[in-house]
Amino acid sequence: MGDWPILHEYAPSGNCYKIRLTAALLDYPIERRDYDIMRGETRTAAFLAQVNPNGRIPVLQVGDKFLPESNAACVWLADGTHLVPHDRFERADMLHWMFWEQYNHEPNVATLRFWMKWIGEAKLSDVQRALVPGKQEAGAAALRLMNDHLGARDWLVGAGLTLADIALYAYTHVAEDSGLFALADYPAVQDWIARVEGEPGFVAMGA
Repeated sequence: MGDWPILHEYAPSGNCYKIRLTAALLDYPIERRDYDIMRGETRTAAFLAQVNPNGRIPVLQVGDKFLPESNAACVWLADGTHLVPHDRFERADMLHWMFWEQYNHEPNVATLRFWMKWIGEAKLSDVQRALVPGKQEAGAAALRLMNDHLGARDWLVGAGLTLADIALYAYTHVAEDSGLFALADYPAVQDWIARVEGEPGFVAMGA
């Protein structure tokens, strides 16, 4: 390897994938270290002491510094590049979508994907099962909002791909994994997904 940033990750996670995709689109080498969250590998004393006391991934390690939170890591990688708008308002608008992704989209679309595909509906707790309808409704509302916004434009912000698109692509393109969303209901989102996947340097989640 070299003196490259190290991504502490769980590969199937969309939040981890955002960082890999950002690096790939920028041709920015990163080293990857995988942890199995299903085995509690991010909850060990060593991980909590050395990587992230919050016990979560992804974490981007830059030298001896550790940067948790996926969107923050994407910003570190892309700062000063074409993935971050130079226009002051567009840059703030990009951040608006990235904040919205973590507050409105990810807690619903991504959580349902994890619950249904990794835990399994039969193994959900009573509390989780009770939350499913509300999360499904909120996730559908998020996808509708994206579809409406993208109906009249190619990208979420400005005239080209930005970190806003990367942040929202990560879990949107696998929304159907939960069995609770159908991307065919959101044709503008489907067209946008195809545009992201057509970008030079694009890598799939499983790569």
